[in-house]
Amino acid sequence: MSMCVNMRSGMLKQNEHLEPLGNNISVIVSEENHFSTDTILLANFSSPKKHEKVIELGAGCGTISLIWCRNIPPKSVTSVEIQPEGADMLRRSVEYNNLSDIITVINGDLRHLQGLVEFGSFDMVAMNPPYKIGGGGIVNPDKQKQIARHETECTLDDITKTAAKLLRFGGRFCICQRPERLTDVLLSMRNSGIEPKKLRLVQQRKDKAPKLFLAEGKRGGQPGGLVTLPTLFIEGDDFELSQEMIDIYGDYKEKYL
Repeated sequence: MSMCVNMRSGMLKQNEHLEPLGNNISVIVSEENHFSTDTILLANFSSPKKHEKVIELGAGCGTISLIWCRNIPPKSVTSVEIQPEGADMLRRSVEYNNLSDIITVINGDLRHLQGLVEFGSFDMVAMNPPYKIGGGGIVNPDKQKQIARHETECTLDDITKTAAKLLRFGGRFCICQRPERLTDVLLSMRNSGIEPKKLRLVQQRKDKAPKLFLAEGKRGGQPGGLVTLPTLFIEGDDFELSQEMIDIYGDYKEKYL
């Protein structure tokens, strides 16, 4: 027990704590670097197969990469994060969870990955991107939060073009975004050579408008054939978590029940 406490105290810096994700996997988070329900939903939507080589762009503290390893890990995970603070937290989370043989962390700009990773070799790319267009809305004075929420370091086109370079032919790209940016996302994917193939809306309840969408595209896919999946409801009519959300959360659901 004392060994576990010492390990945790050595891993954590001021104002950080471990957030359990279920199945003995935890992530180091702070006020500046944390995650939301959107993160959990994208991790589930993009869930890789055990033989796949996958990459997360804009990984932040690395929650999606770690959730991918929660049950049956993929062959390999590369996690790219531009902010040194987030990349450092992610490296320590990887070490804490003994996942260094699966997860490789890159502290770098997703627009400049040439020579750092092998282009055209990944089965899947995923990203929970900034939701606001650069210069749009109230800009947070905190630099880390600003980068996470606004397209200050990269645009949507930067993201889809990079994803297209990283993916093998037939590989898939997964993203979540706000509904008001649906047209932007689908057009950007197609213009980058990634054909949109799956779309799923997310609503809090049946009486609420969609708050999020999840989309998947295929590199080199034939135009057309977009499948709209059933809407995902976070809550039921009783205002409690829906059964699907309970299933998605897995062991992590105890935080919400």
